[in-house]
Amino acid sequence: GTSITGWILCLNALGASGSAASVFETATLTGLAALAGIILWMFAKNSSRKNLGGILLGFSVLMYGMSIMSGAISPLRENAQFLRLFTSFTNPILGVLAGLAITAVLQSASAAVGILQALAVTGALEFDMAFPILMGIGIGASVPVILSALGAGANAKRTAFAYLIINALGAVLCGSVFYALNAVFAFQFMEMGMTMITVALVNTVYRLAIVLSLSPVTGLIERIVGFLFPVRADEAAERADMDRLESRFLTHPALALAQSRAVIDSMAEKALQSVTEAISVRRKYDRAGLKKVNELESMADRYEDKLGSYLVRIISNELNEEQSEEINKYLRVLSDFERISDHARNIGEAAQEIADKRIVLSGDADRELSILEDAVRGITALTIDAFVNDDPEKAVRVEPLEEVIDSLCDQLKARHVGRVRRQECTLEHGFVFNDMLTDYERISDHCSNVAIDIIESAIGDMNTHEYQLHREQEASFKKSLLECQERYRL
Repeated sequence: GTSITGWILCLNALGASGSAASVFETATLTGLAALAGIILWMFAKNSSRKNLGGILLGFSVLMYGMSIMSGAISPLRENAQFLRLFTSFTNPILGVLAGLAITAVLQSASAAVGILQALAVTGALEFDMAFPILMGIGIGASVPVILSALGAGANAKRTAFAYLIINALGAVLCGSVFYALNAVFAFQFMEMGMTMITVALVNTVYRLAIVLSLSPVTGLIERIVGFLFPVRADEAAERADMDRLESRFLTHPALALAQSRAVIDSMAEKALQSVTEAISVRRKYDRAGLKKVNELESMADRYEDKLGSYLVRIISNELNEEQSEEINKYLRVLSDFERISDHARNIGEAAQEIADKRIVLSGDADRELSILEDAVRGITALTIDAFVNDDPEKAVRVEPLEEVIDSLCDQLKARHVGRVRRQECTLEHGFVFNDMLTDYERISDHCSNVAIDIIESAIGDMNTHEYQLHREQEASFKKSLLECQERYRL
């Protein structure tokens, strides 16, 4: 794709021909692009159109700058010292180094190719000079990419160095094959004079050759960058999520919000995992499982800190009403997901206390608690599914289940008090049992908060209090409530 700019510059040849096609020369297209960009940038109300205007303006500035460079280099065709210097680039290694240095300084492969095309106009450029410089330009194009990855996450570094490896390996492979064949067959075109069109053609063919030759070894390149920038398995998922929250996206709120949403979805799934792990640890205590619950809770804290800070930074941009409301919604659910993980950790700690103190719950207490846990796991899975898929129909089913869980907790507390009175359980049993009930009830409350947010986003501006007042009158709510009561009957 980067070779297309060279073809656009070739349109100058049409202008020199004096034919009717001269209306398509670079200067004309640059002026038209600039005019369209100015109009869109100044008068467009839609942000997408305004951004399109910025793209057109940037393109026109690039093309104008490259035209200036072409004009500035034109007098060099009469300079004997310059011509002697340039003939030294027939040495392929020097040519590659020259192309690399020029591109590294300009920070643009397109601009470097544009300079080479301007030199071709002088008549001093031959194929054996141009080809190694084009290979060097390809490698030099990696410099700004690598610089942009400094201080970024592991995946960003992997991306940047994959770009470097592709260009460097492509130059070595294509250069080696080409010069080996030249040594055998002595290509006659090596001393051919280059024009703007032939420079653009060689550049396109060379880059296409790299794509065709390296596509089969994509897996090898992946393993190389993975080796250079390793990530431990337990950190990979979290780091991949955090890499999405790039500060460079902040100037584009729509992109930043899309990245934030993807990370919140990941956090939500980890909240479900923490509840599932905590219930498993409670039912069958396992130190490795408890460690996993604690790690997930710490991870939730980091997600909340990073996401909260990132969302607040997005607010500093000019946002429309929909984007502002979206940020407010994300900030609310962040807290709910983090608190769900907190309560899951509390349940894990309660399981550890039961194991350390050798507390044995009665058969009835364990059976009743298992029914409640099935309901809690069900409401958490339903809530996360509704949030990740933005499904209000599933969110509506959360509230009836939350009512059932509240009722179950009240019944379990009352029944456990009766067992303590009958001395079937001790007071020590009662404390840890009630603590777990409180945590399970709080998890369902946070699930309810998330579900109401989803419903409000779908039906418009209805506040939580209004929703709570009217939901009891809905036939679907009563039907779902009866189904949940039947499913999780003690």
